[in-house]
Amino acid sequence: MFGDRRAIMERSKNRCTKTLAELGHGFNDEGQLRQLDEDGVLTDKPFEFKVFPDQQSNQNRYEDIGEAVTDYIYDLLEKKGFVRLPVPIDSTPEKGTFVFSTAKDLVNVEKLFIIFHGSGVVRAGQWSRSLIINHSMEAGSQFPYIEEAQKMGFDVLLMNTNDIYRNGELIENWEPYDNAEYVFEKYVVNTKAKTVSMVAHSYGGQILVLLSKQFKDFFIEKVHAVGMTDSTNVGFKGPKEIKRHMHYISRNWQRSTKPLDSTLYSIPGDWADADHVSAGTNVHEWTSFYAKESLFEFIQMHYDRLANNDRLKKLREENERLKEVE
Repeated sequence: MFGDRRAIMERSKNRCTKTLAELGHGFNDEGQLRQLDEDGVLTDKPFEFKVFPDQQSNQNRYEDIGEAVTDYIYDLLEKKGFVRLPVPIDSTPEKGTFVFSTAKDLVNVEKLFIIFHGSGVVRAGQWSRSLIINHSMEAGSQFPYIEEAQKMGFDVLLMNTNDIYRNGELIENWEPYDNAEYVFEKYVVNTKAKTVSMVAHSYGGQILVLLSKQFKDFFIEKVHAVGMTDSTNVGFKGPKEIKRHMHYISRNWQRSTKPLDSTLYSIPGDWADADHVSAGTNVHEWTSFYAKESLFEFIQMHYDRLANNDRLKKLREENERLKEVE
């Protein structure tokens, strides 16, 4: 892990600035990465890892293409109406990072959907770089989740907790959780949204759980559904109130050979965290792709419960007013 972190830090000193086209690749209409011919025309040839005799040259080329994919996804997000919110708020691009949001100001949104990626090289908009490169955007990007959330009427916030290096140094001396904590303090907890839903993959689930302890009142009041895919958090130790709330609103779709949604286990007692069910695949990187439909059914179920509770509350208030008139 630390070797990977050192490599990522070193690459931040000399990040590839070439576009996908300059690296001889592009995406077709199906969102699949394909090679360009000598005239720059897209072919049917998929990405090939081994093009040099030595492993390191092939790996360096793969990393360059991965960084170009990140920039391509960033451009797509902005074309789809997302804006960059600076982190820290007063930072410049050279010394700070950012998150992506459909709203310039999250305070006045009605419904908010927050997406957490996992650890490593992935950035906002990505679940798995390898799936994007070797399979498709549909398989490895967050766009299917973004589109589904927007259909449900949510504004969307994409966390970017791995983008914490500039020129070989940590931004604000932050680790991924510190980045997330800052984003919540400055952009999230003051929202007037009636409901907040969250989705997290892998290590993103652990960050989410830590945030629930740090911002306990916000989670209890605002957060009504949490879906995780092969989250690394197992067990929840914390205040009873937030622990009960998180256990009620959360579900973790984990890699498993069992059919989709099969019950795996539920941690009892003081360490209870979430119901753990099968994602319908035994491969970690594919869990978000395979669990998507079930996960959004879970989100919708909790949103419907909230709406029904609101209707019941309004009905009771109206009945009380009628009694006063009588």
